[in-house]
Amino acid sequence: MNRAGRILALVLLVAAAFALSLVAGKQWLPWDSPAASAIFVELRLPRAALGLLLGAMLGLSGAVLQGFLRNPLADPGVLGVSSSGALGAVFVILYVGASGLALFAAAMAGALVALLVLTALTWRGADAVAFILAGTVLSSLTGALTAFLIAIAPNPYAVAGVLDWLMGALTDRGLADLARAAPFLVASIVLLAFTGRALDALSLGEAAARSLGIRVDRLQWVVMVGTGVGVGAGVAATGVIGFVGLVVPHLLRPLFGHRPSDLLLPSALGGAALVLVADSLCRLAPGAAEVRLGVAMALIGAPFFLMLLLRRRGQAWI
Repeated sequence: MNRAGRILALVLLVAAAFALSLVAGKQWLPWDSPAASAIFVELRLPRAALGLLLGAMLGLSGAVLQGFLRNPLADPGVLGVSSSGALGAVFVILYVGASGLALFAAAMAGALVALLVLTALTWRGADAVAFILAGTVLSSLTGALTAFLIAIAPNPYAVAGVLDWLMGALTDRGLADLARAAPFLVASIVLLAFTGRALDALSLGEAAARSLGIRVDRLQWVVMVGTGVGVGAGVAATGVIGFVGLVVPHLLRPLFGHRPSDLLLPSALGGAALVLVADSLCRLAPGAAEVRLGVAMALIGAPFFLMLLLRRRGQAWI
């Protein structure tokens, strides 16, 4: 099957996953029920649309970051934006007691602060190592601050809500959540979608990329802002959902090649399909409550990491 056929197969997979997300649940949507239209419009459709946009953004940003950093283990969490957004949301939940728009605004504010800190730490150059180190420092610091806020929280019931939110889920997300997150997710996808040519040049090395007319510092800005805005909006809307940006490019690279530009569109489609299918399976899992999407993705991502480790060790022994 050629590239066009594989892209078409991914599009059909996304369409099937979207349709499954509209009807799947503890109670399958009964189309002949009088309440079906209200459930469809206010609950199932926003949830599926949010999962589609979030998955596409995470898959695309993972492929872009792996191309930009020339590191196959890079994913959106490397920037520290997700942990910074989570810090803002946790503060509001524990000490303000707000939700909805206030929670979204706090998480986006945390993501914005993360972008400003990354800019301050890396503005002198576009060195990939400095970029990774800055993101690692920021992620460690905000993770520690989040744990500190939880440890000193005065309300144990609020702590339970925070832990539930941090696991990440599309549960009970409606039209308001979609309206708040969609503009940022779409903007992120659009920004990152046009980095393919620059990433191809960068794969030859920074000196070669500059000789081809690529502004590496400008590319770093686009990658940082595009990923930061999208991940921040995702965390603000659904909590922390990881591993999508790591898993999807790895799964699709054998089918679409190693050139970054060839992997961007497939990764966006693959990310959307993965999140939609995983969310549907979370709803169909046995038990009274839904399994959290963040937990499901961790259960997928951790064995995937182990597989990569064993493969690398096997190559080293040969």
